Amino acid sequence: MASPRGRRSLVAALRHAATNPQRARWYLRRLQRDAVLRLRHRDHLAYYSAVVDDLVVQGKATAVGDLSAKRARRIGKLQFDYLVEHGLAPQHRLLDIGCGNLRAGQHLIRYLKPGHYYGVDISHEVLIAAQRTVAERGLTRKLPYLVAVRDMSFAFLPDDAFDVVHAHSVFSHAPLSVIEDCFAHIGRVMKPDGFFDFTFKRTEGREYGKLREDFYYRTDTLVSAAAAHGLRAALMEDWERLGHSQSKIRVRREDRAAPVPNSGS
Repeated sequence: MASPRGRRSLVAALRHAATNPQRARWYLRRLQRDAVLRLRHRDHLAYYSAVVDDLVVQGKATAVGDLSAKRARRIGKLQFDYLVEHGLAPQHRLLDIGCGNLRAGQHLIRYLKPGHYYGVDISHEVLIAAQRTVAERGLTRKLPYLVAVRDMSFAFLPDDAFDVVHAHSVFSHAPLSVIEDCFAHIGRVMKPDGFFDFTFKRTEGREYGKLREDFYYRTDTLVSAAAAHGLRAALMEDWERLGHSQSKIRVRREDRAAPVPNSGS
């Protein structure tokens, strides 16, 4: 028998569907699509790659939004400015996990020396959009690397290769197992004095996921997961003050002598 709370939730959902029929139909179509994709792709990254590819084809993916839109320009520039303020220099090598269609990547490519930007993504459709951005923004001479990946092992990359690793709005769509897989390998490709910044959807209460596509974590959960793989992590409090909807954590290798900053550098 359903609990009183469960019955109240069901009644509320039915009322919402009755008053928002267009939204309800969209939601049901999404559930149907996701169910089919889950049957085809048991691995989460393969599943989410198929979801993003489908959204790109429909023209609905935020990962390939209009780069001329005010919000896209603001968020892309915000990411870039933050990294530069925290020490990113033109001679550094940067790995951009979940690069999308280069909302921030276009600024990073222009700023870094040729061949120093590596963008990876699980969606082939997104990477095609990223290639268009490179051409349309006159960045071809910067020779950016744009690579499709199937997992978080980064096996094709050498040890101690990157000064900075960056992942914006990636872990917000990943279950903890995927995040832990990234932590297990990311220290290998980072330079000893490098750092890894990632954003996530933060909750102070119960951790939860929505439709296998949006995940909310407590800070201490991710800090502990990083520590289990020889990484030291801290919440970046100065990012919190910028007003972005997601929080940011910085990770460093445990063998680095200097402390991890949590309020800017």
